[in-house]
Amino acid sequence: MNGVHALAEAAEQAVTEVGALLRQWRTDPSVLGGVWEGSQFKARADALAHRALAERLASADESIPVVSEEDPASLVGERPPRYWLIDPIDGTASYAHGFPGYVTQAALMVGTRPEAAAVHAPETATLFTAVRGHGARRDGLPLERCAAPPPGTGVLTDNTPEPEGIARRVRDHFGYRGYLESGSISLKLCRIAEGTAHLFVKDVPVRDWDVAAPALVLEEVGGSVTRLDGAGFGYRGSYEHAGLVGAADPATGRAVSRWAAL
Repeated sequence: MNGVHALAEAAEQAVTEVGALLRQWRTDPSVLGGVWEGSQFKARADALAHRALAERLASADESIPVVSEEDPASLVGERPPRYWLIDPIDGTASYAHGFPGYVTQAALMVGTRPEAAAVHAPETATLFTAVRGHGARRDGLPLERCAAPPPGTGVLTDNTPEPEGIARRVRDHFGYRGYLESGSISLKLCRIAEGTAHLFVKDVPVRDWDVAAPALVLEEVGGSVTRLDGAGFGYRGSYEHAGLVGAADPATGRAVSRWAAL
């Protein structure tokens, strides 16, 4: 599709610049303050990051609307045929409480799938990018195809020091010995794409803006991202879904989904 690479470069620049801003704002307690809305922590930084990221993407092409959890009006009605789906801060609680496991990200959506993606982890200055059909990169270097260890081998990842909840049950059932504590949903999927982890399972609601950008990164290196029930993310209708399975080996992802359905 014409213009995807140029828009991908715009997204890379936008998330990198917003990442730098997030690091600056982190020294201001008023920016870090917020409230819990259910399982989601909302800080003033979320709104600031939304504005900064949306403005930068609009400057690349004003005809492409931005859809964001920080702009409720953008979530109403039919989805545009082409739009930016952004998560200004994925991992707000980590951001506000001094942990490094947060990212800022954007996906260019065309129809019902992401075509370009950029995920920036500010605290490590790491940038993951992907363009559909052209592979994925970390800091400009191509990522290799995912290794595909069978179920029970490799490294399980989640955001707690030791596996808890469904991660613990997956470990115990499939026999995983390796474990990596990581941060946001997006960062965990990118860890799988780069090969430092191999499986991530979540059984609470996830949203399209959490998933679209890192899913493209992981899928472009041969991994898979599905809902917990094994169905794909259709990026249509409701933005919320029940659970997630991210796997370096798609067959492992299917095995976990079958097990979860029992």
